[in-house]
Amino acid sequence: MDFSLSELNDVLGDIKNLGEEKIDFFNFKNISIDSRTLLKNDLFIAMEGKNFDAHYFLPEVLKKEVKAVVIKEGMQKLIPSDFPHWVVNDTLEAFQKLTLLKRKKLNIPLVAITGSVGKTTTKEMIGEVLKKLGKVKVSHANFNNEIGVGLTILETDIEDKVLVLEMGMRGLGQIENLSKYSEPDIAVITNIGTAHIGLLGSKKNITCAKCEISKFLNPKGVVIIPSNDNSLEKTLKEYWKGRVMKVELLDIENQKETFKKDDNFRGFYDPSTKTILIEENTFEISFEGFHNASNFLFAYAVAKELGIDFASFNKFDFASLGGRNKILKSFKTTIYDESYNASPESVKACIKNLLEKPRNKFFIFGSMKELGEGSEKYHIEIFNLIKNSEIEKCLFICDKKNEKIYNNYLKDKKKFLVLNNINDVPKEINKSTKKGDSILIKGSRCWQLEKIIELID
Repeated sequence: MDFSLSELNDVLGDIKNLGEEKIDFFNFKNISIDSRTLLKNDLFIAMEGKNFDAHYFLPEVLKKEVKAVVIKEGMQKLIPSDFPHWVVNDTLEAFQKLTLLKRKKLNIPLVAITGSVGKTTTKEMIGEVLKKLGKVKVSHANFNNEIGVGLTILETDIEDKVLVLEMGMRGLGQIENLSKYSEPDIAVITNIGTAHIGLLGSKKNITCAKCEISKFLNPKGVVIIPSNDNSLEKTLKEYWKGRVMKVELLDIENQKETFKKDDNFRGFYDPSTKTILIEENTFEISFEGFHNASNFLFAYAVAKELGIDFASFNKFDFASLGGRNKILKSFKTTIYDESYNASPESVKACIKNLLEKPRNKFFIFGSMKELGEGSEKYHIEIFNLIKNSEIEKCLFICDKKNEKIYNNYLKDKKKFLVLNNINDVPKEINKSTKKGDSILIKGSRCWQLEKIIELID
């Protein structure tokens, strides 16, 4: 998809050093911020990061025969005096404005997903379900910040029928900014939990941050949220006056209850068959657990919003991302790899799933980060859940400074073992487990628990 000179001038201001004879030849195929993958007909934007400044790669960029670059005011000395360029105050803002230009030129539905837990899994589910419409662009892994969201938009092809983005945040105002430069048509808020509460200070602030996704939503669009979250519904009304759709997942035993007919979607999960009944349709999905069935309900709601009709029976095999919904079987044990990250809500959901497994159950638990002053309280809630469960043993990994605190609380030495080095985990778990046992692995990203998986029997 070409970007014309006039389009770029409208966004960036007038180009410098462009002779009249070149005006008719200044179209660009793509917009790039990476000098390593830059192509001849791309427009290069020199971005500044925490650990690098792309302005100092400009000599390398010019060798690739690009026609023009976007640079920050004061950096003109790094390019030849007669070289065509745009000068801006902030190259990140210029990058975001150009991603919005691309988004408008695409003219396809854009689905944006946020939430405290499950947003990446929900994004992948939505992307897979929407393939019924044709080619779908889904953001890579965790491309969920101002750079990742922008790159995903810029990578989208004219053949793509739908664009699905994940939006993350570490503070107020960040999701609003992502919404501003992507203008979603459908917004999904999977839930409001306590992840990042140490950064944002309160659950109310977390709710406000997530509701920012609706700030630049298409006025004719819709926000899809979970039912029975009164705080979320109340806060959302402060941000969004348009249509809201709610989804709710119940156990299959509740199917015969009488519900008031409304525009919301209600699903019924049968753990014995791992199927979900929604309206008159049955769905079998490859991911296990009530929490994943709940995530799928958002995918169903998005699909129905975009006009997809389903058969009476539907089967979806979703690809597992690293450290999420991954089941690894060996001769001795089955490992449930949820190691990517952890919050109180996601840990509880994974424990619930573990307890449905046969034989002995073990839990390798890396302490949860970014929980602020409530950190000890949230961990104790998890410990109490484990104490009163059929989990055989929990290997809890924490910082050395917190080891004494948790050792004093976890006096049941048979049920709990506190460690502060992940390298000690394989030996301890291997001598405790027997053939047929199940092991759940979950912890905050800083622990990098995936490194020990290959050392577990």
